[in-house]
Amino acid sequence: MIITRQVVKVGIADMNVAKNPDTIRTSGLGSCVGVVLYDEFQKIAGLVHVMLPDSSLNRTESINLAKFADTGIPAMIEQLKLEGVQPFKLKAKIAGGAQMFQFASSRDTLRIGPRNVEAVKACLLQFKIPLIAEETGGSSGRTIEFDPSTGLLNIRTVNQGVIDI
Repeated sequence: MIITRQVVKVGIADMNVAKNPDTIRTSGLGSCVGVVLYDEFQKIAGLVHVMLPDSSLNRTESINLAKFADTGIPAMIEQLKLEGVQPFKLKAKIAGGAQMFQFASSRDTLRIGPRNVEAVKACLLQFKIPLIAEETGGSSGRTIEFDPSTGLLNIRTVNQGVIDI
């Protein structure tokens, strides 16, 4: 029997779910953070591509839940619940949050990458989801792909090669 694997793609400020044997991927992680929530027993994973730390930064009438850490993670948990996942079984892996540009100013508003990482970690803590592994910070962009069948997060970092966490 031949198993066909699909790659579920997640865009910027987007989210989706993948089940074994499929994998789930997002690219363009600079200051953004890719948050993988997964159930290792059901072999299912959700990925949210967080652009900004807090929905209070929203400037439009409607809100894209996936865009912000404080709304994207709860929305992803709800999506996984619809797939039959029990939230207490979820684990997390994250990557991204780079400081893409060096600024002369140390103003907090310019530290989007580090602030995204902090906001994601705070939200995971709030929902009591253990953070199993992370590859965050630095100054290079990343592409990540998660395999629900193995629980491995493959990270390709610009000019730095490939690692699995």
